[in-house]
Amino acid sequence: MDIQRVGVVGCGLMGSGIAEAAARAGLDVRVVDLDLASLERGRERISGSIARAQKGGKLSEPDAGAAIARIEYAADIGSLSDRQLVIEAVVESEPEKVTVFEMLDKVVEAPDAVLASNTSSIPIMKLAMATGRPSQVMGIHFFNPVPVLPLVELVTSLLTSDETVQTAERFATEQLGKQVIRSQDRAGFIVNALLIPYILSAVRMLESGFATADDIDLGMVKGCAHPMGPLALADLIGLDTTMAVANSLYQEFKEPLYAPPPLLARMVEAGLLGRKSDRGFYDYKA
Repeated sequence: MDIQRVGVVGCGLMGSGIAEAAARAGLDVRVVDLDLASLERGRERISGSIARAQKGGKLSEPDAGAAIARIEYAADIGSLSDRQLVIEAVVESEPEKVTVFEMLDKVVEAPDAVLASNTSSIPIMKLAMATGRPSQVMGIHFFNPVPVLPLVELVTSLLTSDETVQTAERFATEQLGKQVIRSQDRAGFIVNALLIPYILSAVRMLESGFATADDIDLGMVKGCAHPMGPLALADLIGLDTTMAVANSLYQEFKEPLYAPPPLLARMVEAGLLGRKSDRGFYDYKA
């Protein structure tokens, strides 16, 4: 199936990035978020990102205008009834994602539509079994910022059909111009199963007083050629999301390296979530 009509559920950082990438690829995009304030913030985020791409010479003025015009915004999940592909990008919470898939199963009409999740860690099978069409459910996991980073993880459950995988891979590679890697349906998939223990180790190092946040991050940037250190990266991801992924990994594998350190839990409880709240391991207030 050649995807032309894309739906996105959730207009946060990832949902708005996915919508922008699809619109810039020439696709008809409809974004749904039940929170009108979140929907408006997402609209502003997309407009700002496209404006920056135009200013940087990556988009012409006509292409920028066309991309913005291809995106519709709605607060009714029923508006996704005609979509060929719907990507769920709500908060990293299994109950909330399951609810979204239950609703999508009822409203998406195309019998061959692909229902995908952008989850960072939740097993796809748990989402697929919330629908009556588990063969059409899979993970299409993007990375932040979506319009810039080229990677997409494709994650299949035991029940995902070959046709669903082929449609998703063609969408990601031929239509969005991304590079894909394939993962089995295990919590964390490939990237986060490697990344999250690394970040948690940095948090434990800071918590123990072994080194400062600046020195930990500078060591990995200058000593290992990483583009940013693990604590700055956690702030970018969001400390709440980092902890949610860690909890999902720990629940699946029961290995201590996946257990969130107490410092991370306290920071999330305090609302110190990183860049999204202007304060995490670093202070981002202007």
